[in-house]
Formats: sequence, structure tokens, C-alpha cells
Amino acid sequence: MTRIADLLHAGPTLSFELFPPKTDDAERLLAQAVVELAELRPSFVSVTYGALGSTRERTRDLVTAINNEQAFPAMPHLTCVGHSRSDVAELLDHYAQHGVENILALGGDPPADGSEAGGDYAHASELVDQVREHPAGFGVAVAAHPEVHPRSPDRPSDRRYLAAKLEQADFAITQFFFSVDDYLRLVDDVAELGCDQPILPGIMPVANVKGLIRMAGMNATDIPAPLLERLLAVEDQPEEVRKIGVEVASELGAVLLAAGAPGLHLYALNRSESVREIHANLAWG
Repeated sequence: MTRIADLLHAGPTLSFELFPPKTDDAERLLAQAVVELAELRPSFVSVTYGALGSTRERTRDLVTAINNEQAFPAMPHLTCVGHSRSDVAELLDHYAQHGVENILALGGDPPADGSEAGGDYAHASELVDQVREHPAGFGVAVAAHPEVHPRSPDRPSDRRYLAAKLEQADFAITQFFFSVDDYLRLVDDVAELGCDQPILPGIMPVANVKGLIRMAGMNATDIPAPLLERLLAVEDQPEEVRKIGVEVASELGAVLLAAGAPGLHLYALNRSESVREIHANLAWG
């Protein structure tokens, strides 16, 4: 079995996040990106899951294909918002039958219109428990927020909840962030609660300014003012934005690794160019 937790303990790992394509053209671009990213010999990739399961089948099929065709494992995101236990059980059975061995169990975002999502789960920890109970014996990851989950009432309760999830999980992957201090404080906070599972930092190589601002707003991620000013100054120059994204992600990754992070999880955005440049800047491998 290829347990990502085992790879992390042997680390440091380099991994990428992908998302399911919505069009034929996007599917072709992703297929090309996967081939190019495979040349970097990643430890694993993860594949996102749309709000309320909107990409359920596409996520499932992409994970299955990568897991079967590549030398590295693919880990599906799985959310509990709007899902029944039978929905999740069906997906877990499919993954088990197709050799998928790791699951990222997430709470998921509520509906954007503020309506009730429904579903059988009150908290992500209940999804973690269900994944753990499956006879396939999946490796389990959970999410962490260096700057505190946007729906947490305060930092202490956020850290207690994360530590409780990690008691049942193997490791965590963080939401993207720009402050190394926030990440290190997160690690220290849960360590004080007796939690020593690896917490893998998630890094966003900026490619689109409006998209970054939107995602940062959803996740309560702080964009440092000097960085935002640099990006806004070249907002209408995509290549300049991308170059800044590579520069910032490379610097952040180097500092995190020097500080003892167990690896880096890069948001590839279904493209390989920025990731390949970051890989070269870090002289990985």
C-alpha cells in the first residue's frame, strides 16, 4: 500500500493539487499537465471536490485514472456538506475497488446563497470516522487553517477541533497562506495539545489576481499589503502575475522547508509551468 502518511514520515514530500476539468479543452490541458508534472516525480497529487458534490463523478474518474496510470498515488477530496452517509459509502467502495488508498476528508463549503445544505453530517470529524471505519483501511487526511477556520469562533477552539480531528487522521494539509509565522504557530498550537501528526503546508502560486482575492475572502486568508500592491499593479498582465506567484511561492517554500515543514503541497491549478519553475528554484531532488 502507498500511504501518504508513510511518505511524509520519510519526507520531505512534494505534492500537487488538481481540480476536475469542466470542458473537453480543459480536460486536454489537464492531461498534458499531468504528464509534465509526472516528470517532477511528485510524492502524490490530490483532486478537489466541488461544492455539494458538484464534481463528484469527475473527481472520482480523474482520481481513478491518475491512480491507475501514474507512479504516484492520487488522493480524492471528499466533503460531507450536503451528502448522505450512503453517498459517501458508495464513493468509498468505488475507491477501494480501484486501488485508491488515501482520502482527504473535508467539511466543505456551505451553499453560497446561505441556504441549508442538508446532509447527514454535522462536522467533518464524523466523515473522518466513517472513512476510518471502512474495511479498506484508507489513509486519512484532514484540512487545517493556519489563520483559523473562517467559521471558528476563536483560535483556541479552532486548534482543539483540529487536534481532535488529527487524533483520528494521519496528517493535515493546510489552506493556502502567505505567512510562515502563521503556519509555525499552527504547528506549535496543536503540538501543545499533544498532536504530532504531520501538517503539510499548502502553497498557492498566484496566477490570477481576482481569483486570489476571491479565494482569500472565502477562507479568511490574509494577503500581505505589499504583495497585493505588486499584483494589482500588473493585474492585466497575466505573465507578470504568474512570475510574481512563482517568486513568492518559491521563497515561501524555501523558508518552510528550512523551518522543518514535512513537505510542500502546491496548488498546480491544472498547469505545470509555475510548478516546474518552483521545483527548479528549490533545486528539488
